[in-house]
Amino acid sequence: MARFLNKFHAGQVIHHVLFGYRGVVVGVDETFQHSDEWYDQVAGSRPPKDQPWYHVLVHEGSHTTYVAERNLESCDNEEPVEHPLLDEYFDKFSNGFYSNSQDVH
Repeated sequence: MARFLNKFHAGQVIHHVLFGYRGVVVGVDETFQHSDEWYDQVAGSRPPKDQPWYHVLVHEGSHTTYVAERNLESCDNEEPVEHPLLDEYFDKFSNGFYSNSQDVH
């Protein structure tokens, strides 16, 4: 099985190129993992299913999103993301990235 090199990683602040929001990546799927029904209803731009998809906490929101890699870009804004679930995933924010003290570096 081929291993994808993901463009983004957990803890990275990103920008959604179509909808303009900032967020932080909390998980990565190497390929699309939701149902075909979800894809048909939600993924209006029809991004590829065979490339990485990301679980994202949306800045100043209380929800998460599931986003195809092609719809994300690195975010130059190094300000923290505001989201009520941040503490469930991360405990540190430094130099524009989130991490956990338990992460192995």
